[in-house]
Amino acid sequence: MNAVGTATARKKIVLVDDQITNLNIGRNVLSHIYDVFTVPSGEKLLLLMQKITPDMILLDVEMPVMSGYDVMKIIKSLPDFNHIPVVFVTAKSDLGSELEGFSLGAVDYIYKPYSPPLLLKRIEAHLLVDEQRKELLDLNNNLEEMVTKKTQSVLELQNAVLETMAELVEWRDNETGGHIDRTQKYMRLLVDGLIESGLYSEETSAWDVDLLVLSAQLHDVGKISISDNILTKTERLSQQEFELMKKHAAFGGQVINKIQSKTSEQAFLNYAKVLAEGHHERWDGKGYPNGLSGTDIPLPARLLAIVDVYDALISQRVYKAAYSHEKAVEIIKEGRGTQFDPHLVNLFLSMEDRFKHV
Repeated sequence: MNAVGTATARKKIVLVDDQITNLNIGRNVLSHIYDVFTVPSGEKLLLLMQKITPDMILLDVEMPVMSGYDVMKIIKSLPDFNHIPVVFVTAKSDLGSELEGFSLGAVDYIYKPYSPPLLLKRIEAHLLVDEQRKELLDLNNNLEEMVTKKTQSVLELQNAVLETMAELVEWRDNETGGHIDRTQKYMRLLVDGLIESGLYSEETSAWDVDLLVLSAQLHDVGKISISDNILTKTERLSQQEFELMKKHAAFGGQVINKIQSKTSEQAFLNYAKVLAEGHHERWDGKGYPNGLSGTDIPLPARLLAIVDVYDALISQRVYKAAYSHEKAVEIIKEGRGTQFDPHLVNLFLSMEDRFKHV
């Protein structure tokens, strides 16, 4: 009995031998320590294993109908039983037979007649090794579960950071209400379409698409640095005010840089920085803040440029009425090769009906 008053479970060992005398000897040696099951053939062993799962099998090699090696091959092919340690106990004592036994997956090869004390010690050692294997497997499974939970926790934190920062922007810039949410949905459409098309596949194959789409929420995060007088103005901006407003792209990159400098969990903001800084760059190099052109503009930013303009066009502003979907599509089409990546515009045009129904 153990400390809590329950009997310690005894290990189950199955002896397989076609000689009844050998089975009786083995039972006498082992039964005071283990629960011993004896069967006269490989076929009977397989039937027994439908009822119990042994902790160890002591297997004779030379048996009629099905040899020990044949039985071993079957055991190793069964996912529920291939982990069970098998020890060959046999009179077949040539080196080639022993080598074959080990090559089939046996943990030991013991010759008859054996010394009972030695047999017990070797069984004890192999059961200990198997117990340690199970403990390591449990530990590994627990570690995997812990890593999964930790990863989920980190993802939830990342999402909370992205959503909270996006809400801060939208609270201040309430005239564009819904823009952030719609932009994220449009971004998902265009990114999924891009991947389906195979265009720029070398780049997109390395993307974390879910994180990229979530990061689109922060493309206007730089607006938190823009004066309320400009951000909430109910009239068209003057040229000077517009120049100040344009600085939100550079400010966005700076804001995200500052966050990244203060945390070790910063890689998830890489997409956000690219989108915040690059979504107003133009294919012809006449955009801002860095005047990048062509494929020097990061691909995620080139995608968002189309998405951002589309939503701005179909939305009402103090300085303009909302354009129709058709008019917005025509304007984007006119910007092909100047404002926008021509390949991405072609992609957008091929799926513009999907945008209309968001």
